[in-house]
Amino acid sequence: MKRRHFLAGAGAAAAGLAWWARPKDHGAPHPEYFARLNAELKQHGPMRPALVIDLDRLDRNIDRVVASIGRVPGRQYRVVEKSLPSVGLLDYVLQRAGTRRLMSFHQPFLNADARQWPDADLLLGKPMPVRAAARFYAEHQGAFAPERQLQWLVDSPARLAQYLELARGQGLLLQVNIEIDVGLHRGGVSRDEDLLAMLALIADHPQQLRLTGFMGYEPHITAVPRPLGTPEQLFARAMERYQHYVGLCQQAHPQLWSDQLTLNTAGSPTYKLHEAETLCNDISVGTGLLKPSHYDIASLAEHEPAVFIATPVLKATGPVMMPGLDEKSRLLSWWDVNQRETFFIYGGYWLADYASPPGLQFNALYGHSKNQEIVNASPAVALQVDDQIFLRPQITEAVLLQFGDLIAVRDGKIQDYWPVFPSV
Repeated sequence: MKRRHFLAGAGAAAAGLAWWARPKDHGAPHPEYFARLNAELKQHGPMRPALVIDLDRLDRNIDRVVASIGRVPGRQYRVVEKSLPSVGLLDYVLQRAGTRRLMSFHQPFLNADARQWPDADLLLGKPMPVRAAARFYAEHQGAFAPERQLQWLVDSPARLAQYLELARGQGLLLQVNIEIDVGLHRGGVSRDEDLLAMLALIADHPQQLRLTGFMGYEPHITAVPRPLGTPEQLFARAMERYQHYVGLCQQAHPQLWSDQLTLNTAGSPTYKLHEAETLCNDISVGTGLLKPSHYDIASLAEHEPAVFIATPVLKATGPVMMPGLDEKSRLLSWWDVNQRETFFIYGGYWLADYASPPGLQFNALYGHSKNQEIVNASPAVALQVDDQIFLRPQITEAVLLQFGDLIAVRDGKIQDYWPVFPSV
């Protein structure tokens, strides 16, 4: 074969390989669900970044949780407030679920809970510094009775001693729920002698301290590498440890034990596993009701995403143009059809993933912007200025506080606006 023929053939082959390797077109218009939301928000929405809550999907997720928890007689559902930090949203969930139990993780939110729901049963989801507990009492107003309705979480003999001093100094009766380590090693009592010391301190000071239960958190077992055990195996071990600490209390201090104690556990990733046990009577679920993208896990496969960020397109400028490349940037859009449209959106840099229309991609060369983030796509997305794009938050508790009032929608139509808690 002559050299020029060989080179020509090799060149053609390389060109064909390059053409084959070009990115495929990932774009498409909004599917029907998001097309309806887009039309509603363009006509009636605030035309700024906003958090949208789908009430139809939320209803179904609440009903799934309530049905699962209800399979064990006497078991109660506790709503995790930090995952749903809005009075309107929490009130909606509490009413739909038929519960008045809340788990709180933040002192200002705790005071807000006590004001808003004077009949609530509140359990702290993490141990609070004793000065934060003192601040709660300094700011507390209203009919809510902490000595009957509030359980402080304590995780060590040292913290319990601090709470005892607070109770003595202010003439308080504090209800205490003891955090136990059931195998995740996230803190909590892990030694028998520590638990026995805490129980003895409670028994010796009935005017200041009252035992109201235990809390053993285990949702992270779903993230443990499989060689270390399946979720079911790790769950069984966690329940064995839980039973051990309960038994220790029953044996060493039977006067503190009561069938009315709050035996709290779970979280969204593992709540369904508790259908197989009857020890725990108080199950916490929050984030799974909205199912952000971080919760796309097997144990929540039946749950539906019910929360989205919606934000309008401010500018549509055509093929991507990079600073310094200028007109040479056309090579990028020639090579990648998904860079033939450029959109500047209102805001950006959220802890979220693009949801609709399909094929949106972050421009890593420009980088993130909280003001006007650049998004590229193929012409197939058919976006125009003022159209909305939609993202799924990766988590809820921090992200929900960033957008002002939540927009509650049903059947694609705006129903209400719910203020969020102050982000203090």
